[in-house]
Amino acid sequence: MTDVTITLGCWNYDRLKPIIDGRIGVEGCTVAPVVLKTEQLFPRAFQRQEFDVSELSFSSYLVQVTRGECAYVAIPVFPSRAFRHACIYVRVDRGIDSPKDLEGKTVGVPEYQMTLALWLRGMLQDSHGVDFRRLRYRTGGTNAPGRKERLPLKLPEHMDVKPIAEGKCLNDLLVAGELDAVMSPAPPTAFSQGSPLVRRLFSDVAQIERAYYRETGYFPIMHVVGVKRALVERHPWLPANLFKAFVDAKTVAMKELDAIAKGNANRMTLPWFSAEWEATKALMGEDFWSYGLPGNRPELETLCRYSREQYLSERDVAVDELFDPSTLALPGR
Repeated sequence: MTDVTITLGCWNYDRLKPIIDGRIGVEGCTVAPVVLKTEQLFPRAFQRQEFDVSELSFSSYLVQVTRGECAYVAIPVFPSRAFRHACIYVRVDRGIDSPKDLEGKTVGVPEYQMTLALWLRGMLQDSHGVDFRRLRYRTGGTNAPGRKERLPLKLPEHMDVKPIAEGKCLNDLLVAGELDAVMSPAPPTAFSQGSPLVRRLFSDVAQIERAYYRETGYFPIMHVVGVKRALVERHPWLPANLFKAFVDAKTVAMKELDAIAKGNANRMTLPWFSAEWEATKALMGEDFWSYGLPGNRPELETLCRYSREQYLSERDVAVDELFDPSTLALPGR
C-alpha cells in the first residue's frame, strides 16, 4: 500500500515530539509536520483549513460543529491541557479580593471564544458563583496589538463584548486603568515585570488548582486533534491509525519523564522535578494526561455545557458527535 502524505499542524509538545521527529509513525501515512504556535496555527486551520491533521482549539471546534461548518472531525487526543486559575490578573486598586468581585468589572481577554476563557468563565460560575454575564469583556492581544476573534461571534445583545482599539493591547489598557482585570494564557507584561499595580486573583495557585481537581476530577482540556473530513471519507482507516500513533507518542514522552524522575542524576533544570512528578501521579493517577473518550466523557460534557451556556455553541451537542465514530471506544493507553 502506498503511504498517504499528510500535513500535521501542531505545537512542539513533548507528547507529540515522537511523531514530529519520526520516532513514532502513523501506519499508512507519511507525516509532514508543520510546527507553529497556536495563535498562528488556529486561524490557518479554522479559516483556511491548511492542514490535513491539525491541533484545534476545542472551543472554536465546538462552535464550528454546531454551525455545521467545520472541515475537521476530531479524534479524542488532547495535546494541550492546563489548569487556568493562574491566568486571572487584577488591578490591586479595584476592590477585587474574591472571584465574585469580578462582576461588573471590565475584563480583557484575547478572544471571548478561546478555550481558556470558556473554562475560566465556567469555573468561576460553578465553583465561585460568578455570573459571567455581568462582566464586560474587551478583546485583543495581551502584550501586542492585532489579535482578533478567529471566528465571528454571535452573542446576545446583553453580552458586553467589544474589541479594543487598533494599535492597543490588553496590557496597555490594564496599566492605564481602562481594564480592571485580564484573563490570558500569557501574563501581562506589567505582571511579569513586577508592577505593584497588578497581581493574580488567586495567590496560592497550586493549592487552588489541586483543590479544583479533587472537587471535579477535571484536568482541563484545551485543544483537540482534528482530521479533515474529506480525507476521512477517502481513507476511513485514518482516524484510528492516527489515534494509535498519538497514544504511542504520549507513552514515549511519559516513559522519558519517568526515567528522568527516577534517574541518579537530575537531567531536568528543575530542582524538585522528581518530587513534583511523584506528587502529580499520587493525586491524579499514572495516566493523568489521558486520551480516549471513555475516561474523559464527563469533562467533555461539561465543556459542551459551558459552550452552550456562554452563547458560543448554537445548539446542544452530544459528545459522541464531536469525534469520528471509529475512535469512540478506543482506549487511551
